[in-house]
Order: sequence, then C-alpha cells, then structure tokens
Amino acid sequence: MREPERAASEDILSVENQVCFALAVAARNVVGLYRPFLEPMRLTHPQYLVMLALWEQSPRSVREIADTLSLEPATLSPLLKRLEIIGYVRRERSARDERMLDITLTETGRSLRSTALTIPPRVVRSLDMSVPELESLREVLHRVIAASNSRPDSALGS
Repeated sequence: MREPERAASEDILSVENQVCFALAVAARNVVGLYRPFLEPMRLTHPQYLVMLALWEQSPRSVREIADTLSLEPATLSPLLKRLEIIGYVRRERSARDERMLDITLTETGRSLRSTALTIPPRVVRSLDMSVPELESLREVLHRVIAASNSRPDSALGS
C-alpha cells in the first residue's frame, strides 16, 4: 500500500473523525451540564425529558410519551414510577381504553414548570454559544435523527 493510501485509510478510522464519537461525547457533556440544575428539582435528565413531554400535553398515554421521546415503553415505566413516587405524576388506567395507562401531571408536577423555565437559558450560558448556533445545531441533529430513523434495515449491512 502506498503511503498516501495508508494515511487515508488510517485517517478514516481516527476517533476524532467519527461522527458517533463526537455525538456521544457532546451528548454526555451536555447532559452533564443539566445535572446541577435538575438535582434541586429531584429529577434526572431522562425524567426531565418526560416532564417536558407532559408540560406540552397532559394527560398522555405511556405510548405517546414513549413515541415523543423515542423510547421503548419498558424503558419509560421505571421513570414514570419514580416520578409518581416523588409526586409529580399520576398513572391511571385510561378512560378510553383500560389496557392503556394515562400519565397526568399533579399540581406539584405542573408547578415545577416555572422552575424548569430557568434551565434552558442557564444551559445556554454554560455552553457559551449563541442561541442561533444552538438552534442550527439542533436542526442538524434533527436531520441526523430523521436520516438514521429512515434507513431501511437492508442498508445497514452494506
């Protein structure tokens, strides 16, 4: 193998050149920025995402929350149980279909929203990036999510 070909083949496998590496580290670091803001609210980051979905609309079925957050219902169940234990949500059989659970915010859970409103600006300040930069990043990440969700299984093996 000629030197330029070797350098090119080694470069493509460099950790720094991997999109998955950049996404994983960025996600871990950004989620870490949320921790000190969420701890006084007694929330983990996954629980915060559930609360965001419920602040948008409550009640919601477990399936609706799972779809909104791109989670499996089985992954969501322990989060919902914990949120119920700390008094932020109620889990009740749906009046529309007894096989489904509806998740409803309690008064305490609803009132927590006012505290949560302070979190996005604090995270923006922590990142020391402009709002337009972060909006652009979010749009690109949504395109990555859509593209990765729309890949047929057969394309994954090629």
